Amino acid sequence: MRVVVIGAGISGLVAGRELAAAGAEVALVDKGRSVGGRLATRRIGGATLDHGAQFFTVRTPAFRRQVDDWTARGLVRVWSHGFDDDDGHPRYVATGGMNSLAKDLAGPLQVETSTMAFAVRPSRESTGWEVVIDDGTTRPADAVIVTCPLPQTFALLVDAGIDLDDPRFRIDYDRTLALLAVLDAAPAIPAPGGVQLGSDTVFSFIGDNLSKGVSAVPAVTFHASPEWSLAHWDDDRDSVHTALLDAAGPWLGDASVVESHLKRWRFARPRDVHPDPCITLHGGSVVLGGDAFAGPRVEGAHNSGLACAHALLG
Repeated sequence: MRVVVIGAGISGLVAGRELAAAGAEVALVDKGRSVGGRLATRRIGGATLDHGAQFFTVRTPAFRRQVDDWTARGLVRVWSHGFDDDDGHPRYVATGGMNSLAKDLAGPLQVETSTMAFAVRPSRESTGWEVVIDDGTTRPADAVIVTCPLPQTFALLVDAGIDLDDPRFRIDYDRTLALLAVLDAAPAIPAPGGVQLGSDTVFSFIGDNLSKGVSAVPAVTFHASPEWSLAHWDDDRDSVHTALLDAAGPWLGDASVVESHLKRWRFARPRDVHPDPCITLHGGSVVLGGDAFAGPRVEGAHNSGLACAHALLG
């Protein structure tokens, strides 16, 4: 079975690994420069910053098996058990940055990065599918798994001959503007180095990458709240950058910003989540998954990827 997986975030990578292990011929395509999606890590000089997902929890047996493997190999560790109170759920972080977990999952898989899927349409030469790339080339497939955000999935399937009049495609996503700041000293962020804030503030989460054990030098990730991000999404980039630096000031203490960058996540988090971990279309040969199907967290995306693979394997 030839399977093309669109999206090399955690859902796509997990699906690809499961299918490859079962003997399928798997190809993954992703428009990003690296695998991982929101398992994203940026290096700025001597600093390392997670700028997408900041941590993850484990609440299901399927994900527990994966995290136990990562823990045994020293790829993840427990950061804390909460930021205000201990709620009994360890917050895990990747010792090499969150993107290192995506690279571990990618392993020997055939992944084409910087490759944008443009459309999924019935094959003109067989009973299967072809995934059209924006350069005009195609990738043939017996089945297709799509794990990108649902608005992008809708656009990909317009020519697929699939009924798209379905409310499942109309889920909207919160946006996140992120400030990545490298400092000359430790910031004034209380232990354990993570702060969760309400929606009525500029920032929804602040992560000290040095305290997390990810960065060798002081470096902080500031995630603007969905409300603030939406209100300022179309503002001039420089003015947004300056506003976030100003808002970050109270959290810096005596430290100064050495270098900073602005990151924009258009599809940061789905506002609604399907109860099922994936859905199948067109007789089961097209499968949709991702973090909108099993929960907008690393664990949900992982479990959705497993479900996508099992939907094809039976």
